Amino acid sequence: MSKTILVTGGAGFIGSHLCEKLLNENNNVICLDNFFTGSRKNIEHLLGNKNFELVRHDVTEPIRLEVDQIYNLACPASPVHYQYNPIKTIKTSVLGVTNMLGLAKRVKARILQASTSEVYGDPLMHPQKEEYWGNVNTIGIRSCYDEGKRVAETLMMDYHRQNNVDTRIIRIFNTYGPKMAENDGRVVSNFIVQALRNEDITIYGDGSQTRSFCYVDDLVRGMMALMDKDDYFEPVNVGNDGEFTIKELAELVIELTNSNSKIVYKELPSDDPVKRKPDLTRARTVLGYEPTVKLRDGLQKTIEYFAEIKKCK
Repeated sequence: MSKTILVTGGAGFIGSHLCEKLLNENNNVICLDNFFTGSRKNIEHLLGNKNFELVRHDVTEPIRLEVDQIYNLACPASPVHYQYNPIKTIKTSVLGVTNMLGLAKRVKARILQASTSEVYGDPLMHPQKEEYWGNVNTIGIRSCYDEGKRVAETLMMDYHRQNNVDTRIIRIFNTYGPKMAENDGRVVSNFIVQALRNEDITIYGDGSQTRSFCYVDDLVRGMMALMDKDDYFEPVNVGNDGEFTIKELAELVIELTNSNSKIVYKELPSDDPVKRKPDLTRARTVLGYEPTVKLRDGLQKTIEYFAEIKKCK
């Protein structure tokens, strides 16, 4: 049976992929975005679909809608964007989820909060399990994002316990793929754009820090699986548990783009995590989730997307 589903941040990188998948499954989708980091071109091809509606709105302001499900993705998610206006970032997380939880409570909708691996901070546990409480600098330059997402999780659990709201929490690990913004400052888009321009590839730190990279299709599949799981309210890590150093990523991007780029090293920003890798035991057990796209294959598709954009300019 088709549902009416609200996706906040629906014109963003992940949100636009989610909107498309939900429409493919014959749902009615309301995409809500204020276009701070989202882009109209990400959802332009959906505008002719009679089951798709675009609403320009900021989640820090309340809105009245009638929906069955809410995916709350609205928030700048890369350091360049969330540090641009840190007060606005934390307001988007905290006021945004408060407004969406109020809506979910009123219309009895199921709500999924897009949380993040950043709630673990610079982790002292490796890989990171959902039970780990994190190692976050509450007053650092990343805390507007990290702490905003942590408070959002708190509100989700309190609305569930106090008001019986049907909540889900997904902790998203580094995600990449087509529709990433060129200027978002994330490591995958940075490296690909620099490599395609044959510019120096900039590594912050010595390149030995690790990340786990999840292709966007795998993430969206995990997200929808969690939304469709009945009676499960604990946070769930979703990502890819393959672990690579930043230097390995740079070398792979250079190889796949046949670039003449050289790697250069710069100082590591403060509070940048040294290791990041999800423990996916809960996702595998509860959701039957398994990442399927290998880094090399996902990077190839992402490179093709960025090469196409470059051609169109």
